[in-house]
Amino acid sequence: MHRLYHFPLSPFSRKVRLVLAEKKIEVELIEERYWEPSTEFLRLNPAGRVPVMRLDGRVFCESNAICEFLEEKHPQPPLMPRIAEDRAEVRRLVSWFDDGFYRDVTVNLLGERVMRKIMGTGYPDSKNVKEGARRIKFHLDYMNDLLDRRRWLAGDSMSLADFSAAAQLSCVDYISDVDWNRSATVKDWYAKIKSRPAFRTLLADQLPGFPQPAHYADLDF
Repeated sequence: MHRLYHFPLSPFSRKVRLVLAEKKIEVELIEERYWEPSTEFLRLNPAGRVPVMRLDGRVFCESNAICEFLEEKHPQPPLMPRIAEDRAEVRRLVSWFDDGFYRDVTVNLLGERVMRKIMGTGYPDSKNVKEGARRIKFHLDYMNDLLDRRRWLAGDSMSLADFSAAAQLSCVDYISDVDWNRSATVKDWYAKIKSRPAFRTLLADQLPGFPQPAHYADLDF
């Protein structure tokens, strides 16, 4: 059985789950509390980070390495463009969301409001929460600018850039920290992507002690 070691509200795990589901690759999901990793998990990935994938007897670590491996091994449906310049744009935006959005927004909102409680590291820092709430406006506006000129974030076709963005936003949306009224364009893009069959398992995630908001799994918001 193929396995994916993940945490439900890890955006990097979610990105890999989206790719696997889009390419119709079935895996067994193994939830891993990566902040207190098991000995078995550390043998798989000494860095102690999720996601980790077991596939065809091999172990793969780090979300982008996993996603690009899956793209090369299972090229249909494609999530990377054929043209080199277009692939570079996809990778730029993947980095934007994996690094910039995650640091500016996800860590400050999800990290403070949810992960501190789960990990037992104290109470939310209101300064960080306010910073996350401020910075998400910038990122939503940037997405709006991109989508005003393109059908999808990186171009005319859905790509790994869209999955990277959706993975981050879906985590923050789980705690109702996305102002979907800020941009009708971004809201329409998210409604379109979360309506895909690949998104179903993400919308079904339930974290004990943190119930989903009413709109979270509503495809029409």
